[in-house]
Amino acid sequence: MTRRLLLRALGILGLAAGAGARPAAQAPGPSASAEKTVWYFYRVKWGFQAEFEELFRRNHYPVLMEGQKRGRIAGVKVYAPTYHGDGRADWTFAVEIRYRSAEAFVGPSGEDAIAKQLYPDQDKFRREEQRRFEILDAHWDVPLNELRM
Repeated sequence: MTRRLLLRALGILGLAAGAGARPAAQAPGPSASAEKTVWYFYRVKWGFQAEFEELFRRNHYPVLMEGQKRGRIAGVKVYAPTYHGDGRADWTFAVEIRYRSAEAFVGPSGEDAIAKQLYPDQDKFRREEQRRFEILDAHWDVPLNELRM
């Protein structure tokens, strides 16, 4: 992700501006944690939220849980806004993944091998994953730097 896109993403989240924040033109400070947190945002097309959540729960969440079991991932949380149109309504589903380290985040994920192990019917798995992305309006990832305060 380019620096400009990262700063834009942080601005959308309200993290790049405000009282005590660093100016948007400055690079973020070093992370205070050895873990690397990434937020994955999805905006699901109107009327398809339940289908998206079911496909995620059935196909992708078990892959993430296996990644946690194998030690690459330290934690996973899944979010949905409380109300329709909450805030700017930029997203309708979000996943927070804490990787055990920055190296685990950028290194090989092993997700393809995990998916082959968990889902013997790979044709069905690929169709459902394709469908999960067909019903999206948008998807973006925001790797975060925890700031020292």
